[in-house]
Formats: sequence, C-alpha cells, structure tokens
Amino acid sequence: MGWDYHSLMTTDAQKPNCKPLIDAIVLKFPGATTKKINGLDAYFVKDRMFACINGNGVGLRVPAAMARDLQFSRENVSPFHPAGLPSSKEWVQIERADVTEYEKDAEIFLAAYDFVKSQGR
Repeated sequence: MGWDYHSLMTTDAQKPNCKPLIDAIVLKFPGATTKKINGLDAYFVKDRMFACINGNGVGLRVPAAMARDLQFSRENVSPFHPAGLPSSKEWVQIERADVTEYEKDAEIFLAAYDFVKSQGR
C-alpha cells in the first residue's frame, strides 16, 4: 500500500508517527472508533479498548493464549506496559522499526478487535 513516509513523520521530534497507518488499518472495522485516553491514542469497539499506541509500539488486547504465543514466537512482541503500569496476560505490544510494516500485523489488529467485540457488556 505505498505510504508516503514523510506524511508519517511527526513535526516535533521527527520520529515516525504510526497513527495515520494504524487509523487506516483499524478504523475500517465496523464500529471501531479512536480517542485519546491518558494522553495515548486508543482504539475502541463497543466502548472497550482493543488497541493503543504506546511509545514506539502498539498495544493490542488479544486472547491470553494468543498473547503468549505471539510473545514466544516473535521478536517484536512483548508485554504491554503503558506508562509503566503492570502488564496483563491479554495485552501485548508490537514494535516495528518501520511504521509501514504495521500493515503486516493487520490480522492481529483484527483478532484484537474481534476478541474485544465478542466480550459481553
């Protein structure tokens, strides 16, 4: 999907900004919305957060077994610790050096969306 790298740069620190790309991936899911929460860009379905941009990565809420498998099978996946808070067994963080490579994680974004959407409320 050829992204213009310059449009993904922030103006203050000139670090890659993954929000436009993450928006393009997740906001096409039915009912997905985005808003700031505690200064972080977060993504919701049914008023429940399923993804969150945190530092240089993206946190995703997935089933515990999937979270465990991802952490053991991929070098770029770790426990999600937003603002130094303790991690949860259902949250992982994916970090990509090249923000355009988050497109490769679209199936994990969809799994997080589906998991949270299926949770009763």
